[in-house]
Amino acid sequence: MIRVLATGTFDLLHPGHVLYLTEARALGDELYVIVARDSMIKHKPKPIIQEEQRLVMVNSLKIVDKAVLGSETDMFEPLKEINPDIVAIGYDQTYDTGKLEANLKEHGFDAKVMRIDKSKSCELCSSGRVIKKVIERYS
Repeated sequence: MIRVLATGTFDLLHPGHVLYLTEARALGDELYVIVARDSMIKHKPKPIIQEEQRLVMVNSLKIVDKAVLGSETDMFEPLKEINPDIVAIGYDQTYDTGKLEANLKEHGFDAKVMRIDKSKSCELCSSGRVIKKVIERYS
């Protein structure tokens, strides 16, 4: 049984998220998802949807076997329970796959890191574009 892990903020769920998770799920038999905690998001504006609600939304997707909230102190902490075989990184996530794989090994995980290069090119396939469209429409 191959367990795949995907991670992300998943604010304003859109077709790009669904494609990423679908592609990640295709890499194995089970898909676990870590939903980023509000407090840990430093590389972009804080999410609009609260973390508990984002967790409920991701857990409601058929392709997801289980979604959990990330740790507020150590990104590797939730992996102890999940123990993934593969960590799937989205095409636009800034992780260096080689460094991440080395960090996983340092923390005792023998997981392969795979980047999902496929992306969906549509007008509303990013949370930022959804927000921009809403602002344009209602300004």
